[in-house]
Order: sequence, then C-alpha cells, then structure tokens
Amino acid sequence: MPKFVMLSTLGPEGSARLNDNPERLREVSTEVEAMGVKVLAQYALLGNWDFLNILEAPDELTMMRVATTLASRGTVKTLTMSAVDVEDFIEKMKSG
Repeated sequence: MPKFVMLSTLGPEGSARLNDNPERLREVSTEVEAMGVKVLAQYALLGNWDFLNILEAPDELTMMRVATTLASRGTVKTLTMSAVDVEDFIEKMKSG
C-alpha cells in the first residue's frame, strides 16, 4: 500500500485540547484508522511542525479524505506527501 508522510502543526485550540488531554493523540490515531489509514509511526517534533506521522493508505483519495477531515476541525494544519521506499525508487529508475 502507498505510504504518506503527514506533518502537522496545532492551532491554539488544538494545543489547549492536547494540553488538557494528551491521550487525544491516541484518539485521533484511532479515528484515522477508522477511515482506512494505518498509522505506522508518530513523532513529536521541535520546530515549525509539531508532529510527524507516517501513514499507509489504500490510495491518494483515502489519504486526502483523512487530511481534509482533520483540517476541517480547525485545530490542526497539515502537509501531506507521498513517500516511496528507496529500494522501490531505485528499481523504478533502473527499469526506465
């Protein structure tokens, strides 16, 4: 299945919600998985982005639904990118 990287940053309301309930991170992961996307890894970050998620989805449209649903809440902004395994990339480049 295709893999995706999602960077997210919390708005003021999202930060307040997370401060009050840190377990909210797990709840969101459960919601994402209910939409058909598997959470492979999650990291909290320092810098311009608050979190990095590595996700696996059946296709781009499913991933778009997840990103749009999360953004529609108004508590988080995301940047989602396709991720290709380096070995797959090398093989594709070799095959022309």
